[in-house]
Parts: sequence; C-alpha cells; structure tokens
Amino acid sequence: MSDPRATLVIGATGTTGRRVTAGLLAEGRRVRAAGRTAAPVEGAQAVRFDWNEPATWGAALDGADRVYLVPPVGSSDPAAVMLPFLRQARAAGVRRAVLLSSSAIPAGGPAVGQVHQALPGLFGEWAVLRPSWFMQNFTGAAPHARGIRDEGVIRTASGDGRVGFVDARDIAAVAVRALTDGRAPDTDLILTGPQTLSYDEVAAIITEVTGRPVVHRHLTFEQLRDRWAAEIPLEFATMLAGMDRAIAEGAEDRTSDAVERLTGRAPGTFRAFVEREVA
Repeated sequence: MSDPRATLVIGATGTTGRRVTAGLLAEGRRVRAAGRTAAPVEGAQAVRFDWNEPATWGAALDGADRVYLVPPVGSSDPAAVMLPFLRQARAAGVRRAVLLSSSAIPAGGPAVGQVHQALPGLFGEWAVLRPSWFMQNFTGAAPHARGIRDEGVIRTASGDGRVGFVDARDIAAVAVRALTDGRAPDTDLILTGPQTLSYDEVAAIITEVTGRPVVHRHLTFEQLRDRWAAEIPLEFATMLAGMDRAIAEGAEDRTSDAVERLTGRAPGTFRAFVEREVA
C-alpha cells in the first residue's frame, strides 16, 4: 500500500535524484520532484525548488513527510542555506531526512559535514549517505569524462591511491531503502563498490573495454588546485584538490558492505559500469 504522504526529492533530475525518484515511483510512492526549473518527471509531481530562494521552500514541502537532500552544487558552506530549510521542513511535518554527503567528509567536517552533524537533532528518523567517488564521474559532462573524450587523459593528484568507486544506481537503491523501510538507518553509511581501484587501473579498464587509449596523468596538489580554480572559487578548488591528496594518502582505500546489507544485492563493478555507460 502506498504512503499517502509524499517524499520530496531535491535534485530530482540529477545523478542520484533521478534514480531515487524512479526507485520510489517503482514502489508506488508519491514523489515531489524538486528542481530549479520544476522540469516534468513522469509519474511524479514536479515542484520548483532553489536552495538560494527560500520563497520556493514552503510549496515544495507541502504534503511531504520525508525528504532526500542533495546539497547545493559548488557551495563551500551549504549549511548556511540547508539548516534553515531543514528547520522549516521539520516544522512542516517532515519526519525522515536522508542526506547525500561524501565518504571524504565526516560529521562535523567541512561543507556538508556541518549538516550531517545537525541532522540527528532535527529529525527522529534519518540517514546520511557517504558514497565514495561516483563511477558516473567518468561519463557525461563531468571533468574526467571531458578529459577522456577530448584527450584520452584522466588528471588527478591521487597518485597511486585507491578508491572504492560506487555506481549512482547503487547509491540510489540505498537511498530508497533509507527513505521507505519501516525503520530508518539512523546512522551514516559509507557506500562503495565491491573493490578499490587506482586511477591507473581505471584508465586501463576504460582502455580495455572501449578500445580507446586512456592514461592517468599524475598532478601535484598545487597543479590540480590551480586547474580547478580556473573554473570554480579557490576555496572550493582547494578542498577538491585536498580530497585527491587524501586519496593518495589512503583515505579512500576501503570497501563496505552497506549496499548489499541494505538492498540485498552486491554493488556493481567498475568494469560492468564501463561496459554499460562508457563503451
């Protein structure tokens, strides 16, 4: 039996949001698909939502008792807008919140880590998804994807560090369970694929599967920071380059069983992802 209340999915046309929306609809859930343009989403109710326009928040929350939270893109201080929204959501009757964060950012850490820290005190039912690097970073308009298409090059400051790359389909599947299961996780969940890979290995797999040579070019922290700073604010560029440096130091060299534990199936491999979405 479907829930008479709705789930508000913020960023409903984004990498994880559109998959979360599809998963909720497949289970017969009512979905309010939120985005800056209120783009139509088949089966869902499209609503306009902009983190930087509080006037859009109330209408988006109308009728929702749970919310999937994707932080504002490119913000170095998402808590400044997210915490006022979450207080308004609680007052409007939202009782469960699932936040998309990052494996690199703990509770109380920079950026969305401040929202993570506040979430348990705001909602009785909650979860924080902390995925490792997305496999989808190698497709679409993502910088690595552009580098692969334009030059056959992946540039990082990660050295030989390893990453448990995770498919956005698996992140979304966990989000659906966290939003709909009778009992919320009430914890943070590190989400990874089934293995860790270095970027050299990533380049080799893409080369093998696609037949197009791809190489990993090793940059220094400073070189990567400066490349990012040409496109985004320096503070955010420094944070992103610092994440690569942390990979080089082993921070992402881990796997977890969270995807299988919550969804009942093993997470997808990077090779299967490349065969499906890159080749």
